[in-house]
Amino acid sequence: MTEQTTRPAPAAQPVPADTPATAAGPADTPATAAGPAGPADTADTAPAPGGRRASRPHYAWVVAGVALLVLVGSAGFRSTPGLMMDALNSEFGWSHATVASAVSVNLTLYGLTAPFAAALMDRFGVRLVVVCALLTISTGAGLTILMTQSWQLVLCWGVLVGLGSGSMAGAFATTVSGRWFQARQGLVTGVLTAGGAAGNLIFMPLLAALVEQHGWRTAVVVVSLAATVVAVPVLLLMRERPADVGLLPYGATEAPPVPVTEGSALARSLRVLREAAGSKAFWLLAGSFAICGATTAGLVGTHFIPAAHDHGMSVTTAAGLLALVGVFDVVGTIASGWFTDRFDSRKLLVAYYALRGISLLFLPQLFAGSLKPPILAFVIFYGLDWVATVPPTVALCRQHFGPDAPIVFGWVLAAHQIGAAAVAGLAGLSRDAFGNYDLAWYAAGGLCAVAVLLCLALRRRAALPVVAPA
Repeated sequence: MTEQTTRPAPAAQPVPADTPATAAGPADTPATAAGPAGPADTADTAPAPGGRRASRPHYAWVVAGVALLVLVGSAGFRSTPGLMMDALNSEFGWSHATVASAVSVNLTLYGLTAPFAAALMDRFGVRLVVVCALLTISTGAGLTILMTQSWQLVLCWGVLVGLGSGSMAGAFATTVSGRWFQARQGLVTGVLTAGGAAGNLIFMPLLAALVEQHGWRTAVVVVSLAATVVAVPVLLLMRERPADVGLLPYGATEAPPVPVTEGSALARSLRVLREAAGSKAFWLLAGSFAICGATTAGLVGTHFIPAAHDHGMSVTTAAGLLALVGVFDVVGTIASGWFTDRFDSRKLLVAYYALRGISLLFLPQLFAGSLKPPILAFVIFYGLDWVATVPPTVALCRQHFGPDAPIVFGWVLAAHQIGAAAVAGLAGLSRDAFGNYDLAWYAAGGLCAVAVLLCLALRRRAALPVVAPA
């Protein structure tokens, strides 16, 4: 029998086994005593018996830190095609629409993979799915340096990188926060979501400088190597559930039931979609989140840099502005997670979409050949709102769909990416047809008004209880 190290506790307040596994230990066995008993690890919100505080933080924070690292990297990997658009046009003569088509495929597969990835994580484990996804990204980016035809860009960056990044999409953050945290779920979801913005902050200026000074091939080699490096801490530190290290979820007082995961992940994902599709709330959330994707990753994330370059701004400067959007998005998304724990998620979404639409309507008049206060004001205002919609959308999925929320959110995220893919392609066509992006910015502002109406149509509902599987 495996020996567990625990602290004595009063009989009326049993304490779960609380010694975490070592970083390199197996994920499917509880922690074992490896020597003299030391201070036990407990949730860092509860004092140990006798009034002492726990010596180390709850292992949930370690898992959240690894997840944040993965999400930071995946955001940087996805941002690269926008930086290469002008370079590929110069070298191969590919139009903006041609390069944007690869981005569209990437965004579509990114979204469609998410719900199946959530089910695969339940079936085969988070660690295995994430490591395979990172290696797929590394392969796709690495093969890009050999391409000579546009279909090869679609295959490598559209298909392979899209599948890999989609396996680490929002469903990953939802799974981690749902399994490891009972308290502060909204805040943790906001922090993990903000990792996407931090990825832009870290990678985009560096990659833009590499593209300008050393060519786009150097940039994609860096992406390929970075994806491989990020897989190492996932292998060493990621664990599936708190029970694997002898703990309860952060803030929990009793162990949650472990869902039944037998059967095909594909069948489960489709079953959850079929059941959710019968709900009006699902379509309202999917529709509003499709507009979210269209007005962020599809338009601004893909076309902001070439649009600024059209007005005489250098690629490096434009990439710095987009990275600055990421800086303020970190603040906005974490704040949104905090708000989501305290306020009505529907009202938050209405405010976010309304403010985003207003900012996009003003953007065509703010571009200039150099940095000026108006474009900086847009960057700050828009950055605070970039993905602030994620925490309240996740919370609404939990309220309406209970234990299936990660997979449901995966399908809602698929709608987000389909919206992003459609607008990424349409904006490229608009640029080729009219010579500028003005029509795309105005249309995006109108779409945000539609998102406001969809969110107003949502009905408030209490969170569904987690029911033990039969």
